[in-house]
Amino acid sequence: MHRRIVPDVISGRQELATASGNMTVRDACVTMAKRRIGALMIVEGGHLSGIFTERDAMAKIVGQHRDPDKVTLAEAMTRNPDTIGPDAPPREALEMMRRYGYRHLPVVEGGKLIGMVSVRDLYAAALGELEENLKEREAFIAGGAGYGLN
Repeated sequence: MHRRIVPDVISGRQELATASGNMTVRDACVTMAKRRIGALMIVEGGHLSGIFTERDAMAKIVGQHRDPDKVTLAEAMTRNPDTIGPDAPPREALEMMRRYGYRHLPVVEGGKLIGMVSVRDLYAAALGELEENLKEREAFIAGGAGYGLN
C-alpha cells in the first residue's frame, strides 16, 4: 500500500502551530512549551516564510547570549525552509530529515501551508505500519495452518 504524509502520518485536520515574525523568541518558546511542540511555522501574508525550532532557540539565542525578549522570530527563524507535499511518501520525509538534520518539516500544497510532520510523527506511523504487517502475517500463518503450511 502506498502511504502518504497526509492522511497516513498526519491528519488533514492538524492544528497548525503558526506565529508571525514580529513575535519575540520568549513568547514563541512559551507557546511551544504550552503546546508541547518543538517548532513553530512563521506565516506572513498567508505564506510560509520560515520555521523556528528548539534548535534555533538554543543555537541562535541562548548559545549567543541574546535576549529572547528583544529578538523577534523574523531575526531567529530559519528562512524559506524546505517543505514536502502531502502526497509524498513518509520515506521521502524521513530521508530529507536524515540528510539535512531536520526534526520538523512543513507540509505545503499548492503554495499553502497545510501541516507539519515531525520525526516523532514518522516514527509513530512506522511503528503502526510494522504492527499492522505483523498482525497480517500472523493471521496468514494461522489461517494457513489448515492448508498444510505449518
